Amino acid sequence: MADQPKEMVIIGASESGAVFRPSDWAERLCGVIAVFGEDQRINYSPFLQPIFCQGIRSVVVDLQLRDLEPAAFDFLMAFARDNELKVRPGRCQPRPEAATAEVVAATGA
Repeated sequence: MADQPKEMVIIGASESGAVFRPSDWAERLCGVIAVFGEDQRINYSPFLQPIFCQGIRSVVVDLQLRDLEPAAFDFLMAFARDNELKVRPGRCQPRPEAATAEVVAATGA
C-alpha cells in the first residue's frame, strides 16, 4: 500500500497562475490558530504553517487537523475553494521538526 499524504499545501496562486493577494495572506491565515509565547512572539500551530512553495507563499496543513478540529479544516478548504487557490498533496513522511517534537513530547524532555 502506498504512503498516504500526511499534509496538504494550499498554494497562493490560482489555476490560471494569478498570485493571491494580500502578500501576507498565509501568515494571516495561520495566525487564526496561532498563539503568542512567553517571549511575546507568535507561535504557529504545528498543524498550520506558512511556507514558500516554488517561490509562492503557501500554507502547509497537517491532515491530523481534519480529525482534531473539523470546523477549522472545513474553513481552510472553503477558503481555498472560494479563492480558487491550488491545493496539492504534501509529504507522506513527517517533517523532521515534527518528528523531533513528537520525540520530545513522548519523553518529556
